Amino acid sequence: MNFKLLPIMMVGLLSFKPMTINDPNGDNNGNGNGKKVTVVTKSSTIKSKEIAAVTKTNLKSNTTSNLSAFDKLVLSEYLDLDEKKFEKPEMESFKAAFKGYYKLKDQGKLNKEILTIIDFTKSSTERRMWVIDMKSHEILYQTVVSHGRNSGKEYANDFSNARESYKSSLGFYTTAETYMGKHGLSLRLDGLEAGINNNARERDIVIHAADYANENLGKNQGYLGRSLGCPALPYEVAHDIINLIKNESCLFIYHADQKGYLTTSNLLN
Repeated sequence: MNFKLLPIMMVGLLSFKPMTINDPNGDNNGNGNGKKVTVVTKSSTIKSKEIAAVTKTNLKSNTTSNLSAFDKLVLSEYLDLDEKKFEKPEMESFKAAFKGYYKLKDQGKLNKEILTIIDFTKSSTERRMWVIDMKSHEILYQTVVSHGRNSGKEYANDFSNARESYKSSLGFYTTAETYMGKHGLSLRLDGLEAGINNNARERDIVIHAADYANENLGKNQGYLGRSLGCPALPYEVAHDIINLIKNESCLFIYHADQKGYLTTSNLLN
């Protein structure tokens, strides 16, 4: 992201009226009731889960006054997400994805205002993939997604950029062209981070549909079926998602416990 443009972007943000609301969780330690929290938002109402997300990510205060300009911008965008029938991603994963997305956009590497987030911190039985329209702030899809079979069983904990590791890779990707493979319509991915995911095309890491990426199967056996490293999707949504995000949109694969990646990625730091 071109942070020289941040003051201009903040003009719109600062034009919103601050809203003082009651925080049902009290202070950051969970003490007290009805503590006042001031947030800057485009919405006229804020749900309790959003309040919790704000206070969780605000390290020193329950107000936005101590947040940086960038954090205020992220917070505004996060609160403005239109979930419709879906849940929002975690604030931490959205913040990281948001930062990398705008850096890539500033570099001219994106052709679509679509951001896809996969949060491998979550169980494979959960709907841990989101497709977000960054222009309208609408969550278009939320679905289960498989991880590589050697990354873990219910949870993905081990990641690799190596061929035949059969593990998932973290980081930022651009979506590329589609093709018809053994799983039907499939989407090639180009990893953008050296040593993290830049072997994605060589490894044939693609988005495709799979019978084992079935939400009911995951619930019944306690984990979703696993791939050879590809983010595999349920058949009922794969075709539409692939056609929506193909041709240079941003995909970000996140894990909250992978501090080595989060603190060294050039797109996050």
